[in-house]
Amino acid sequence: MSTRLGILGGTGGMGSLFARVYEEGGWEVSVRGRTGHEPMPAFLARQDVVMVSVPIDATLGVIAAVAPHLRPDQLLCDLTSLKAAPVEEMRRSAAPAVGLHPIFGPGVGTLAGQTVAVTPATATREQYAPLLAVLEAAGARLAFTTPERHDELMAVVQGLAHALSLVLAGTMRELGCDLDEVLGFTSPVYRIEFGLVGRLLGQDPALYGPILRRNPHAPAVLEAARTALEELVDAVADPGPGAFVRLFEEDAALFAPYAAAATSETDRLIRCLAEPER
Repeated sequence: MSTRLGILGGTGGMGSLFARVYEEGGWEVSVRGRTGHEPMPAFLARQDVVMVSVPIDATLGVIAAVAPHLRPDQLLCDLTSLKAAPVEEMRRSAAPAVGLHPIFGPGVGTLAGQTVAVTPATATREQYAPLLAVLEAAGARLAFTTPERHDELMAVVQGLAHALSLVLAGTMRELGCDLDEVLGFTSPVYRIEFGLVGRLLGQDPALYGPILRRNPHAPAVLEAARTALEELVDAVADPGPGAFVRLFEEDAALFAPYAAAATSETDRLIRCLAEPER
């Protein structure tokens, strides 16, 4: 008999992607949006695994509502991009729990080469192994950590990256830049950077706002970014090159282990952009 997976929020982008992945993995998948004809307790009772895939601001409430209806022989998981608070809420359930965070958007189409963070809670490895096996079979890379460390890392990986994109756009707005004129002077390497900004700003702020606002580690990261910018302003204003060189070399030392791979990876992207479309 196939494993039965119930996805709450399964009509959304990420929920739909995971529904397809697990269906292709041979699981029996049921999805439920904001409303459903079947009473929630009945929907939950027939599942082996219950997956919560709703926006960050709704996650804790949904987990709190469904957790009391779950049994010890079921598994509870979530797909939220923050982990400490959802995992703590899932610990209240009789069902063993594990936190998941797909570190990509639903538009990827496939999990091949994508990273899924895994933050075990009350579930044992034996209990969540079948859930993860489907992700690995679909090509995902699993990154294990604690919920707390996950949120610290995401304040940099997601929060800082998104903040810098917003700063770039905000600076251009403050300067009164003409976007078309700016883009007309970009080469492929700069097109990638501006493309990331445009990609972010072409999406729903309700998706990205909570990543910064709800992560308790984000304020400290943004303060560090403010300090780093002030250091750069001072180095640029210094009449000699020494201050800038020292700052550049300190940052280069941090990225030295990644420099060769970064160059290779971005070279491939640059070649893709440089080649004429067919």
